[in-house]
Amino acid sequence: LPNYFLDHKTLYFDVEPFLFYILCEVDMEGAHLVGYFSKEKESPDGNNVACILTLPPYQRRGYGKLLIAFSYELSKLEQVVGSPEKPLSDLGKLSYRSYWSWVLLDILRDFRGSVSIKDLSEMTSITQTDIISTLQSMNMVKYWKGQHVICVTPKLVDEHIRSAQFKKPRYTVDSRSLLWQPPMKKSKGKLGTARSK
Repeated sequence: LPNYFLDHKTLYFDVEPFLFYILCEVDMEGAHLVGYFSKEKESPDGNNVACILTLPPYQRRGYGKLLIAFSYELSKLEQVVGSPEKPLSDLGKLSYRSYWSWVLLDILRDFRGSVSIKDLSEMTSITQTDIISTLQSMNMVKYWKGQHVICVTPKLVDEHIRSAQFKKPRYTVDSRSLLWQPPMKKSKGKLGTARSK
């Protein structure tokens, strides 16, 4: 399916290493496929999404950001940070940057005291690299004494929130209603039988 809409995706016939999360819109006529995302059961690169797609008739309705938000809620349950597999389409880049901006601004708006990029990463499951690039796009991070430091004022956060870049998602994931467990990880060691003497 993604090969019809995403030029940069490679076709895999073996779907066993992937989990698929499907989003449907339901009406009186039944369920209609809106989009989906897939993720590797075990990603050596730390990707929380392998492929994400909202079908063209459903684009620009907030479903893409809902899929993105859902992927990060799963990452939080797995207690890992993640990033989408690259490259992203142009629309994918815009959607992710908009989502990351919203999440970070929402935290920074209410946060009092100091917060590090590592803290934000642990709170959101967004990689530090993605956080840095997003904050740089909003002029909210400086490089000082060999590390990136968040430099914001309540006024700067408020200006961004009121700007067009801050787009609160139409749909959100209620993490309290999410019933999901991470897939079992394959053991790195060899399986064997224990013997007693």
